[in-house]
Amino acid sequence: MRDTLGNSRSWGLILLALFGATAGQAVVWYQGQFQARSFLLGTVKLDPVTTDLVMILALLLGTPFFLVFGALSDRIGRKWIILAGCLLAAVTYYPLYMLMQQAGPNPVAACVFVFIQMLYVTMVYGPIAAFLVEFFPARVRYTSLSIPYHLGNGEFGGWLPFIALAITAATGNPLMALVYPIVVALITVAVGGLLIRETRGVRIWDEVGGEQTAVSSATSTAARQVATT
Repeated sequence: MRDTLGNSRSWGLILLALFGATAGQAVVWYQGQFQARSFLLGTVKLDPVTTDLVMILALLLGTPFFLVFGALSDRIGRKWIILAGCLLAAVTYYPLYMLMQQAGPNPVAACVFVFIQMLYVTMVYGPIAAFLVEFFPARVRYTSLSIPYHLGNGEFGGWLPFIALAITAATGNPLMALVYPIVVALITVAVGGLLIRETRGVRIWDEVGGEQTAVSSATSTAARQVATT
């Protein structure tokens, strides 16, 4: 704990992870999974049962893509998949929600639009755990990665419904509530794109001699087996 909270370098990494990854991940997650439902109920006037069925189906269709983008990040990297999800969300949220509003209480159209948002969710969330583990040194990893993750999801994401409601009440236009997730997602794209390094390929066990220890242990075991034969 002291090594994390009392170390300026650790705080620098924490702030980079927060503004360059988890803040954007959080608002994309909350917008796609929670705020979309509120929009369908309050603005589109889709009935509650149909709305929940739409959300369930979109979630079921989208869930496999957590594995897809997680596996893809093992091949091409974590950073750009997360940032691509944030950028796609920021660029397309407004037209998507305009189309949702124009389509009215059409469950098929609603499911398509929510599923698209679920894809963004899987892009930002599929690689995030591996990214955070690889981003921090082993000595401060557990505490350091938990701070930006929980601040991002608890604060930036957790306040999204309240901020959206306040903006809608102040402007009378529910589409204006999209300004908040769009701005936060773009901040993450800028900070992450310019200041965060790609973490794919970081061998987290190397800094603590994990692989060397494992090899030595295996070699010792093999030597003992030979000696006893």
